[in-house]
Amino acid sequence: MTHRCHTKLGTILRFIAALAIAAALWPGLAASQIRVQTGPRAAGGDTVRYAVAFPNAAHHEAEVTVTYTNVPAGTLELRMSRSSPGRYALHEFAKNVYAVRAVDGRGQPLRVSRPNPHQWNVSGHDGTVRVTYTLFADRADGTYSGIDLTHAHLNIPATFMWARGLGERPIAVAFEPPPGAPWRAATQLVPLAPPLRFAAPNLYYFMDSPTELSDHDVREWQVASDGESYTIRLAVHHQGTAEQLDGYAAMVQDVVAEQIAVYGEPPDFDHGSYTFIADYLPWVAGDGMEHRNSTILTSTGSLRNPHGVLGTASHEFFHAWNVERIRPATLEPFDFEAANMSRELWLAEGFTSYYGPLTIRRAGHMDDAAYAATIGRGIDAIVNSAGRRYFGPVEMSMQAPFVDAAAAIDPNNRANTFISYYTWGAAIGLGLDLTLRTRFDLTLDDFMRAMWRRFGEPERPYTVEDARAVLAEVTRDEAFARDFFDRYILGREVVDYAALLANAAFLVRQANAGRATFGEAPLQEQGNVVHLVGSTIVGTPLYEAGIDRGDRIVSVDDAPVTRAAQLAEIAATHRPGDSVRIAFEQRGATRTATVQLIEDPELEVVTFEQAGRAVPAAAAAFRREWLGSKAGR
Repeated sequence: MTHRCHTKLGTILRFIAALAIAAALWPGLAASQIRVQTGPRAAGGDTVRYAVAFPNAAHHEAEVTVTYTNVPAGTLELRMSRSSPGRYALHEFAKNVYAVRAVDGRGQPLRVSRPNPHQWNVSGHDGTVRVTYTLFADRADGTYSGIDLTHAHLNIPATFMWARGLGERPIAVAFEPPPGAPWRAATQLVPLAPPLRFAAPNLYYFMDSPTELSDHDVREWQVASDGESYTIRLAVHHQGTAEQLDGYAAMVQDVVAEQIAVYGEPPDFDHGSYTFIADYLPWVAGDGMEHRNSTILTSTGSLRNPHGVLGTASHEFFHAWNVERIRPATLEPFDFEAANMSRELWLAEGFTSYYGPLTIRRAGHMDDAAYAATIGRGIDAIVNSAGRRYFGPVEMSMQAPFVDAAAAIDPNNRANTFISYYTWGAAIGLGLDLTLRTRFDLTLDDFMRAMWRRFGEPERPYTVEDARAVLAEVTRDEAFARDFFDRYILGREVVDYAALLANAAFLVRQANAGRATFGEAPLQEQGNVVHLVGSTIVGTPLYEAGIDRGDRIVSVDDAPVTRAAQLAEIAATHRPGDSVRIAFEQRGATRTATVQLIEDPELEVVTFEQAGRAVPAAAAAFRREWLGSKAGR
């Protein structure tokens, strides 16, 4: 399988090959559309040509044809991917492919066999193979594809077959909308003429290039760096007004400026542009997915509440540096045929999750109280999670193939054993940022810029040990860097958030001090029956009572329980430490237990102002330096 081409020269050469052959396929290609310099043709062979039509879009189908020429003698192995860039778990895209047929260069039928669920073998060809198949697609998000009469939202691995051994060949793709559909394309693929024809330098770039075909609206602006100018494009398929889109675009532009300020420069976007591809529609599935020069944003939210969709846009754009170019070594080469496990997602996803809301705050689109609440939810999730007794952030990262939108029907115990590497990594980013600011007069921005210079600009993948070495270099303190990694990244400790945040006049406190609780419990009502639909949490009264998934809560102190809200209502009449008797049904048996209620451990973060405390001048200055704009606004 081909892998990401990191060198600019490699990208340029393969891109030239794609343009050269695509120009022969579509003579209308103008010389002005070729942005790169001319040069020698890349090795890799004849262009792979895809054609996509939508004769049955109302029923979510596409007809896809792919043509290979100069195919080596023997069997051509065609695959549907099992994973997708930005996703780490398996997603069996082949399940939605059917009516597969193949012909040779003379139009004669070829034998197609299927050695496994993801592969079609074509034999007996004459050097040319043309394969046609039907794709069903009805989930528009960052992983799958969605087709209807309003749009074709195409994640490329979920849409296109590819051939083993031919991954370095340039690619041309032509889309044919339904008759009368006013569709345009939003994509990082290279546009050709006539319309809806595109090129990619190789299979990896193609697979990394989601495409939205619809009657969408576009807003764009320029960012400049070292004499280069890049176009940032916001393409939105939505049901809002032009004024709402203008307002949202202005917010995104502010966030983009703040994120560029973190690194001091934008990435060198291939072909000179970056595209936000957004579907804010009632019939899509919520998601966000990063790609090299674009991102997919999908939400049932609307532009009437732009703050509700801004967070995902902020997160995904930060990935243009952190993960797309500052790239974990464990994701190189990315494997389209297997799950992809990484040890560095606490940094790649987690630090990105830290910067998402931080740069929104710096852009002025979140106030201090809202930002405090945001980081408070993360601190609570880490400090009070049972999962820390089992795994640290590196090991949590390695579980991504099991949790990253992975599907399974058997129950699991992740409520007690797992903490999201997004959440834990964001908390580590917060803790490291505040530690650097208080101990070294440095910032996490300094660390990220150092990672960018060492690994991002040269696009050299990094390891956990490499990240530790960069921290030692930035702080000039090897002992500190090793201790921090040993305790908080390789280990399972958490920093002293209360002490660190006090420097910014933020208070960490119990959200419900003195309130008794049975503990967090996933309860569900069915008629007058209340039962558990998930695991109870280690250390809570329900767990200590022996109550587990599927059990029915019968009574508390002989009072029948018929509503899920009753447990909280009963706890509110008690104090922490009070004993109560609980009866429950468990797999055909009625059981009883006496347990002690605990104090609600939930933590929150508030500003000193919210807590009625005075803000010292030094803390106010610390907060301004941390949360204030870095883009000179």
